[in-house]
This record gives sequence, structure tokens and C-alpha cells, in this order.
Amino acid sequence: MIDMNQIVGSHDIVMITLDTLRYDVAKLEEENCPNLCGSGSWEKRHTPGSFTYAAHHAFFGGFLPTPANTDKSSHIRLFHTKDTGLRTHPHTWLFDAPDIVSGLENEGYRTICIGGVIFFTKKNKLAKVLPGYFQESYWRMNFGVTNPRSTEHQVNHALKLLEKTDPAQRLFLFLNVSAIHGPNHYFVKGTSKDSVESQRAALRYVDGELGRLFDALRKRGKTFCMAFSDHGTAYGEDGYEGHRLAHEVVWNVPYREFIL
Repeated sequence: MIDMNQIVGSHDIVMITLDTLRYDVAKLEEENCPNLCGSGSWEKRHTPGSFTYAAHHAFFGGFLPTPANTDKSSHIRLFHTKDTGLRTHPHTWLFDAPDIVSGLENEGYRTICIGGVIFFTKKNKLAKVLPGYFQESYWRMNFGVTNPRSTEHQVNHALKLLEKTDPAQRLFLFLNVSAIHGPNHYFVKGTSKDSVESQRAALRYVDGELGRLFDALRKRGKTFCMAFSDHGTAYGEDGYEGHRLAHEVVWNVPYREFIL
């Protein structure tokens, strides 16, 4: 396990949620995703929420997806709020705040959110809640689910911010990738229906764009990166469609952590 007490303060920290990515899809595309999987494989985990809004509240509270096994020794949290009375691990970073975003801000981090799906649009009071955790939050129409080049636009915006940031300033950068969320059928020519195949194609597109972001982060210095899905989605399995429901294709998510 990575000792987060050695990471916080010395590394930039990046959290990327690959919105709606299924675990089985991620595994099928490992060989085609050199940027996300070039140094390892996806781990199967269980999400704390079946849709974006619920899952991200848990993530920002320090409750990341948990290993999909019964071995409690592997269920070690990277982040944990202080004074809960619960047992923690020596490698867990304890923050004195209600969420990891403000906890990292207290440690001198500049906190940035680049939104994607509807809950990050800031178009109404509900959609302002999650971006409101951050010192800076950004959303544009071309970051959203209806734009086939959304990840390109999100990464371009992140690169502009990185170019203007002092290398000595530690960053917590959060990116909610919208491209994998439906509609994703436009990543497969000639089809008008979302499917496992179109989500696979969307993931390949996303991986290609994230390579530019990872290269820029490497130039800044050491970066601890977490990449995972907030939930999966059903494409007709057992009669289910979509998410915000209790099915294994929704609850099983891919997870990776690595240092750039």
C-alpha cells in the first residue's frame, strides 16, 4: 500500500472518475489503454453509490471504492477523517475536515474541479453542490455527455491551467470524464444504441486523450493518480437498463492508483 502520509505535501494528487465505466468493459480494453493501464491492471472494486451524485459525495468524504473481496486486511483507506473513533492504518492520511478536498486545501493544495456530467454543470442549485467543494471549478457545454470530443476539451482546459501554475504549488486536480457515460453510441459508426461495444470504444478514446494530461503532469513533477469509475450501467442484463439500481454491472467498478 502507498503511504499517503508520504504523498500529501510532496506530490500533486489527481482523481479521475471515468463516469459510468463498467468493470468488465475496462478489463476487456486493458491492452488498448496504454495510458491508464500501461503500468498495471484494473482492480475490481465495489462502488459506494449507484449513480454519480451519491458516489461522489462518498469519494470526497474519503470513501473510495472498496476491494471486491472479503479480506478485510486489503480494505485500507487512503484518506480518513480524524476523530471518528474508527481504527485506521498507519499509511492512511488523516484529514481534519469534513472532506478530502478541503483537507488538502488546508495542507496548501490548490483544488481544481473540471466537471463533465450533469451534476457538475452548475446550472442549478443541485448541480453546484459537488463543484462547490473546490476552490476552482470549471464546466463548459463541450465538456458534457453530448459532445463526442468532450475529453479532448476537458484535457485542453486542464493543460491551460497547468501551464499557468507555479511548479512549486501543489495541486489536487479532479476530472470527471463524461465521454463514457451515455450517450456513447456515436463512438461506433452506424449505430444509434449504447452498448458494451460503444462503451469500449469510448474508453479507448478517453485513454488516448488522457495521455496528454499525464505527460504534462510528469513535467510538473511527482503525481499520485487515482483513476476509477463511480458506477457501471446496465445494457439489458436481466432486463435492466441504466444505473441507479442494484445490479452487479452497476456495483462492480474498475480502480487503479499509480504514481506518474
